Amino acid sequence: MDAKETKAQALHDFAQYVNPMKARILHHAGLDIIEARREGVRVWDLEGRSYIDCITSAGSFNVGRRNPAIVAALKAALDEADQGIFLLASKGKADLGRRLAEITPGDLKFSMFGASGGEAVDFAIKLARGYTRRPKIISTNKGYHGHTGFALSAIGRDAYQAPFHPLMPEFVRVPFGDLGALAAAMDDRTAGVLMEPVQGEGGINVAPDGYLAGVRALCDKAGAMMILDEIQTGFGRTGTMFACEWAGVVPDIMTLGKSLGGGLYPITAVVFREPLGDFLVMNPFIHLSTFGGADLGCAVGLATIAFLVENDLPGNAQRMGERFMAGFAALQEKYPEVLREYRGRGLMMGLQYADDSMGPRMSYQLAQHGVIALYTGNDPSVMRLQPPLTIASEEVDEVLAALDGSMAAIAAGSGTSPAAAGGEKKRRPQR
Repeated sequence: MDAKETKAQALHDFAQYVNPMKARILHHAGLDIIEARREGVRVWDLEGRSYIDCITSAGSFNVGRRNPAIVAALKAALDEADQGIFLLASKGKADLGRRLAEITPGDLKFSMFGASGGEAVDFAIKLARGYTRRPKIISTNKGYHGHTGFALSAIGRDAYQAPFHPLMPEFVRVPFGDLGALAAAMDDRTAGVLMEPVQGEGGINVAPDGYLAGVRALCDKAGAMMILDEIQTGFGRTGTMFACEWAGVVPDIMTLGKSLGGGLYPITAVVFREPLGDFLVMNPFIHLSTFGGADLGCAVGLATIAFLVENDLPGNAQRMGERFMAGFAALQEKYPEVLREYRGRGLMMGLQYADDSMGPRMSYQLAQHGVIALYTGNDPSVMRLQPPLTIASEEVDEVLAALDGSMAAIAAGSGTSPAAAGGEKKRRPQR
C-alpha cells in the first residue's frame, strides 16, 4: 500500500476497533493525521506533510519529539535492563529519587513512582488522608487530575464524573483563585487541598498573584496538606523548573509526570516532604504499581532532567513565551472579532476566541497551515498552545504566521464542516 492507502486503512481500523466518535471528530477538526516521522518540534504524517506540534499530549514532549539524547539513554538501558520489579530496590529508582529531591523546591524529598498521572494523583490523595487521618479533599472547579478512582472524584468538571456516580465521598470543589471560598470550605476534617498552579484542561487559568501563598497559609493553619498537581506545569513548561516557584511556595506533596518520560517511556512521581514518610514507615507496601518506576523509565527520566538543565529549557520557555505573547497582542489588535484574550505563563498558553465554534474551526484552519493544536475540554472557545520547550524563534514565528492566516480565514467566514463547528462541537477530544 502507498502512504495514502496506509493512512486510510489506519483511520478505518481506528474507527472500527478503537473509538469511532473520536475518529469522526478528529476528521472534522482536520486532525485525522497518522503520525510518522517525529523530530524536534515537528511531526510528519504518512504522506510527508510537516506540522509543528502545539498539542504535545498536554506537555509530554518538553524535550522535543524523539529527542536523540533521550533515545540514546533508552537504547543504552535496553542493552542492560527491563522494567525491573517494583517491590525491589534498584539503582535507577534510587538515582532518580535523589535527583528529584535535588531539583524540586524546598524540602521535598521522598518519591513514589507510578506509570500514569491519574495514578500519581490517587497516591497523593491516599498519602494526605493516610498521614493526616482525615477524609476531606478540596479541589477546584475546572481542575484536571485524571480519570482514575480518587482523581476522578477530584476532577473539576461534572461531565467527566456524571456517568460514574456515586463517586468517592468527602470531595468538595471550590472556585479556582478564590481564597475566601477555600477558607470557608476548610475545617478540621480537611486532609488536603489539591490544585494545578496553572489549570490546563480548564482553559489555561493562571493562579492569581498571592493565591498559592494564601493556599499555603490556609493549609498550615488547618493542618492540611497542600497538594500541587504539576503533571502539566512541571519540568520547565512555565519558564521555571516547577510552576510553584513563581509564587515562592513549597507544597507538601507534588505530582509529576508527562514530560518526565521524555516522550518515550511512561513514568510519574509523587514527591513529598520527609515527615509524610512516617506514614510509609508503618505501611511500606500500601501503594503498589507494577510498571511504576521501571528501570527503563528511570533511565529516561534522568536523561530528560539532564537535558532540561544542560540546555536551560525553562529559560527558553520563558523567552519564547514572551515572543509568543508579543505576537498574540498583535493578532488581537488585528482580529478583535476572533481573538478575545490570550493568557499563560512560559510555553503554557491559551487563546480565548470569541465563541465556542471558533475552537474547532481554528483547529481545522491551523492544520491546513501546518500546526496541530486543540481546544480545551472545559471550554471549546479556548485553544491550548503547548509546543516543545526546544522551540526556536523562527518556529515561534511560523506558528504565529499560521495563526494569522487561520484567523484571517475565520474573520472572512471560512471554517470547517458544519458538523465540527456546530452539531458536534460539544463532543470534543479529551486530554
